[in-house]
Amino acid sequence: MSVEMPQRCPVPAEQQPINEYQDVSGSWFYGWGSRSLWGYLKPVIVLWLVGWGIAGPMAAASFAPAKHPLPFALSAAMGAMVLPLLALLQLYVGWSHVGGRLRQTTVPYEESGWYDGQLWVKPEEVSNRDRLIVDYQVLPVLRRIRRTIGAMAALLGLGLMSWQLL
Repeated sequence: MSVEMPQRCPVPAEQQPINEYQDVSGSWFYGWGSRSLWGYLKPVIVLWLVGWGIAGPMAAASFAPAKHPLPFALSAAMGAMVLPLLALLQLYVGWSHVGGRLRQTTVPYEESGWYDGQLWVKPEEVSNRDRLIVDYQVLPVLRRIRRTIGAMAALLGLGLMSWQLL
């Protein structure tokens, strides 16, 4: 009976999908998506408050807060959503990219530059491990981000509908 040697992965370490996943989940920005609920919502709220610091003066230039408090508050609150929305979109793109790389059964890589692209076919056990990571680690983060963006879009829609009543 012969024992098969495991296939050595020729992909450079920084281009391996598992290492890309570990880099994303451990980074200070992208790791935000996989934190506890409060750890995830806190930066969204902070970015919204920072957005108020930018949108508030612009809204005050259009609507004097003393004379028109509702239009001022509504326009500033809606304008303040730009920063958290941009951050959430970047989070989504990063996690989606890593999830796509993990889900692929072949890994494109470059050994020394753009001119020597290669493909490595993942062995079944590596492919299965990567799919489990996608299903149990990446997809929940993507779902959470989509829900947050959806809730923010609903709030923006509600704000636009409320604007008609002012």
